[in-house]
Amino acid sequence: MAEASLESGSAPAEADGASGRAVYRHRVPTRLWHWINVLAVFVMIGSGLMISNAHPHLYWGEYGANYDPSWLDPPRFPGWITIPSDYNLAMARRWHLTFALLFAFNLLVFMIWSAINGHIARDLRIRLAEVRPAHLWSDVKAHLRLRFHDPDRPTAYNILQKLSYVGVIFVALPLLIMTGLTLSPAMDAAWPWLLDLFGGRQSARSIHFIACWLVMAFIVVHVLLVVLAGPVNEIRSMITGRWRVPHER
Repeated sequence: MAEASLESGSAPAEADGASGRAVYRHRVPTRLWHWINVLAVFVMIGSGLMISNAHPHLYWGEYGANYDPSWLDPPRFPGWITIPSDYNLAMARRWHLTFALLFAFNLLVFMIWSAINGHIARDLRIRLAEVRPAHLWSDVKAHLRLRFHDPDRPTAYNILQKLSYVGVIFVALPLLIMTGLTLSPAMDAAWPWLLDLFGGRQSARSIHFIACWLVMAFIVVHVLLVVLAGPVNEIRSMITGRWRVPHER
């Protein structure tokens, strides 16, 4: 599902069929995009947890304060996983906004580049046959057997990868960015339609946190599958670009 990172411009399928053969899998821009994301997401999650600690209550609608009924009260997070580690809401916001800008522009560049070179249409397009129950169940069973690659086309995305990547890139991340903009008073003044789009500032904040939790769940699964697929091979490919086709289990 997520054992291979979001590469654009992987080696042609016909050149990588032999198990154990090294192929050029990730181009330099893809590797830069990936590691910039690692840094940005790490800082945004840590600073976001500090922001959550400042007011650990979520509401729906326009308004929400200490004595208003909340739909969820997230726990308070320990200092060792927040940025900064000591309570400082102003500093957490600065870290969060700075790296949110880096992340947003990095994503924009990736999407434009991937559209131009055909990565999205070639590698992420979901075909009708792939979402049929029998095909989905077959892919699930293959993952349970720790078989993550098609032996004939090992660099091709499987349907679980496609669904997860499309959901993150085209749903969760745009929601994070748009709801984050809605939480800015300056952006609300410039684009008041943002508040109408998300049903108010508090609804936008709730959606922002939900999207963040979904991305965090994706990251956990991604890291787990990297470990199961062979961490040395997977991480090396994201550093050097070279990936060794795994032997069929």
